[in-house]
Amino acid sequence: MNWRRFYAIFHKEALHILRDWRSLMMALAVPLMLLLLFGYALTLDVDQIPTVVYDQDQTPQSREVVQRLRGSRYFKIVESQGDYRKIVDRIDKSTALMGIVIPNRFAHKIEANEEAQIQILVDGSDSNTAGIGAGYAEALIMAYAQELREARMIRQGMSRPKFPIDARVRVLYNNEMKSRNFIVPGLIAVILMIIAALLTSLTVAREWENGTMEQLLSTPVRPTELLLGKLCAYFVLGMFDMAIALFVAVGIFAVPLRGSTLLLVSSSALFLFGALCWGIFLSTVTRSQLLAYQLSLLSSFLPAFLLSGFIYAIENMPTVIQQFTRIVPARYFVSILQGVFLKGIGLSVLWSDMLFLLIYGGLIFSLAARKMRQKMA
Repeated sequence: MNWRRFYAIFHKEALHILRDWRSLMMALAVPLMLLLLFGYALTLDVDQIPTVVYDQDQTPQSREVVQRLRGSRYFKIVESQGDYRKIVDRIDKSTALMGIVIPNRFAHKIEANEEAQIQILVDGSDSNTAGIGAGYAEALIMAYAQELREARMIRQGMSRPKFPIDARVRVLYNNEMKSRNFIVPGLIAVILMIIAALLTSLTVAREWENGTMEQLLSTPVRPTELLLGKLCAYFVLGMFDMAIALFVAVGIFAVPLRGSTLLLVSSSALFLFGALCWGIFLSTVTRSQLLAYQLSLLSSFLPAFLLSGFIYAIENMPTVIQQFTRIVPARYFVSILQGVFLKGIGLSVLWSDMLFLLIYGGLIFSLAARKMRQKMA
C-alpha cells in the first residue's frame, strides 16, 4: 500500500465529484428529500377512522356510547345515519371505514341485566386498519359496559367487584407509541444503503466506458489503492449524507436520541463502508454504467426496504426468508439505529451487529479487489 498513490486516486475522485456539481447536488439532496417525503407520508398510526353511527335506541345509554366514540382520537364520526343500508353504502364508497349499529332495546337490556349487543361493521379491504379499528371500538365498548355493570351493582347495594387479575401495561422506549420514532431510524438505513451503492456503482464502470482505465493501468497504482482511493472520496460524501439524515431525524422529526452519538457515528461508518464496497464490487463486475446502476438499485433497495425489518417484522416472514435476511446488512444497521435512538443501549448489546457489518465490509472489499486484479491482469 503506497499512500502517495492512494492519495492521488482519492484526490482525482474528489475533484471529479466536485466538478460534477449536478451529481453532487443529487447525492446531497436526494437523501434529504426521501427522508422528508417518507417521514411525513409513511405512518403506521391508526387514528381518526371515518366512522358512521346508526343509533336505533336513542336513549341516554346509547348516546353515551356515541359520545365516547366521538371523544376518542381513534374515531371520527363522519355521519349519523338512520338507515342500515346507507352505512354499507358509505363503506362501499370508501367514505367510511367503520359503522357502529346500536339496536333497539339496548338500554332496556342493560337495565334488565341481559346481554346487549352492538354491531361493528368494518371495511375488510384494508385489513390492517380494520383489525386495529375493531379492536379500539371493542375495547371502548367493553370499558363502558364494565362501568355500567359496576354502577348497577352499587345501586343494588353491592360492593364494587374486584377482579383477580389487574393488567398494568407499561410501554418502554416509545411511550407515546409514535410510529415515526420507529420508522425514521429505519429510513436512514434504507436511504443510506441505496445512495451509497448507487454512488460507487458507476466509478470503475465509468473508467472503462470513458477509456481512462487504460491510462490508470499504465501507472504503478495497485487494485487495492485504486479501489480504496475511489471509495474514500465517496465515504466522505456518504458521511455528509449521514449528518443530514441525523439532523432531519432529531431536529425536524424530533426522534429521541438516547444512546451514544459516537457509537451511532462509528456504526454508520461501518455500514457505509460495506454499502460503498457493494457498489464498487458491482462496478468491477460490469463494464457498463447502466448495468451497474440497475444492479445496484435492485440489490440495495429491495433487500433494505423489504428484508431489513424496517417495516415488516422478520419474525412473521417464512423461515427461508428469515434465514436469507441474515445476509442483509441493512437488517443489522436498522437494529443498531433503533437500539441507539430509542433504547439508548450500547456496544455491550450491539457488538454482534457491528461485528457483522465489519466482516461484511471486509469480505465485499476483498471480493472487489480480487475482481479488480483479474480485470487489470
